[in-house]
Amino acid sequence: MRQSPAGYQQRPESVERYARRVEMDEIEANDFNLNVSHYVSTAKQEVAIDLSATHRELVEIEKQVRDSTAKHNAFLKELGLSPLPAPDK
Repeated sequence: MRQSPAGYQQRPESVERYARRVEMDEIEANDFNLNVSHYVSTAKQEVAIDLSATHRELVEIEKQVRDSTAKHNAFLKELGLSPLPAPDK
């Protein structure tokens, strides 16, 4: 089935990270350069990371590892087995 010649006019104004309709004055401002990257950004926004929260979480995980290792080593000692090496402090 063929599309009517005016089919392009029913396209959306923009498709995120893919396409957008621009006016001739914007094209002229870009020295008539039709390179897509002048008009559409395909970059994905980076996720913000809360470094303070991540640090707190890692400190808590390290504490859990130390506590678990100590508990495990107590069981190993009762069984007469060698303990696990202590995690770095």
